[in-house]
Amino acid sequence: MVVAEQDGVVVAHLLATLRRRGSLIPPYLFTQGRIYGEGEYNANVNKEDVFKLMLSAITQKLKRKLCMNIELSDLSQKMFGYKHFKKEGYFPIHWMEVHNSLHSMPPEDRLDEKMSERISRIIKQEVEFKQVEDYEQFRKFYKMFNQFPSLKIRRYLPPSKQFWELGQGDNCRLFATIWRGKVIGGCVCIYSNNNAYLWYLASKRKSHPLLYPATATVWGAISDAYERKFRHIFFMDVGLPFKKSHYRDFILKFGGKEVSSYRWFRFTFGWLNHLMRLVYKE
Repeated sequence: MVVAEQDGVVVAHLLATLRRRGSLIPPYLFTQGRIYGEGEYNANVNKEDVFKLMLSAITQKLKRKLCMNIELSDLSQKMFGYKHFKKEGYFPIHWMEVHNSLHSMPPEDRLDEKMSERISRIIKQEVEFKQVEDYEQFRKFYKMFNQFPSLKIRRYLPPSKQFWELGQGDNCRLFATIWRGKVIGGCVCIYSNNNAYLWYLASKRKSHPLLYPATATVWGAISDAYERKFRHIFFMDVGLPFKKSHYRDFILKFGGKEVSSYRWFRFTFGWLNHLMRLVYKE
């Protein structure tokens, strides 16, 4: 964590995580730096000026940690810190996010006819969506996440202890989709500033295709957020930088809208970072 002080008082901070990734087949080992958002600030400071200092400090720190790449996402404004990122050698990639509004109308009113019929079939098949109740259920929940192929390509799955401890607090819920006692889907939702965020999603869609476990899980998360009177639900890490995305198209069927944003990247290897800056030059 980078901390900014003024006259001995902390006025801002920016948190980064280090991920060490490795595998024997094929053999590889590397470290990634990951930053969510531009940090937190006191009301009386200039965010842009302080962010400039913190970004420089945390970039140097992660370089010394030999991170292969650094990624920063989830900025509050698309153009926030643009010139500071450029100065530090970062390059932007256009990213699509999906947000569902929950305050203007009930979520079922945003569904098309096909999706409404699918959800009705799920309900008739007695598929349940509920918060993870005990550690034994959590163990099955986490095992399913660990085996979910979409999480192994790019996304990082936190240790089970971290998930479990987050779920014990007020700002995170772990949900399981259950059919006849079996966990066939699940998601991790976090909550902040009257908004809900679907962080991780996994399902056994191939072994239980007629139960639509992914649909049941997403709809359960949306319904829970609506019942708890959150204003929006945000689907994190939906907009991979491809023109076509099956996952993004699936999420959009629940009545959300796409919002364009930037994700900023920086590679430690100078030649690779220069090449990527040319590829993604605007």
